[in-house]
Amino acid sequence: MSIASVDRPAGSSVKALDATFMAANVTGIALYLVLASRGWRMPQEHGMVPVTGEPFVWVLALPVLGVFLLADIVWGGLLLRGRELKRGLWWLVTAAAWLLAIGIDFSRH
Repeated sequence: MSIASVDRPAGSSVKALDATFMAANVTGIALYLVLASRGWRMPQEHGMVPVTGEPFVWVLALPVLGVFLLADIVWGGLLLRGRELKRGLWWLVTAAAWLLAIGIDFSRH
């Protein structure tokens, strides 16, 4: 029996840094959707108004997307550098959530 196996803390797939990034991304997704929703076309106006609010999305929502994209690239780089592929699943879940949010945004224009 080895003492090293007893002293080693139990591994967790979610570290504090990962939880922080995931919580920040949930906030970012909500903020992105709120800002992007200002440019969504109302279903009652379909076909009547030829221009939707894309300029609002470009000015308000896309900077939020850009900041979180940059932060997620850094997070992914940290995970790759540490070769912790199990923790990378949380990064993939976060990326899938962003893709879902972008899909919701594009479906409303």
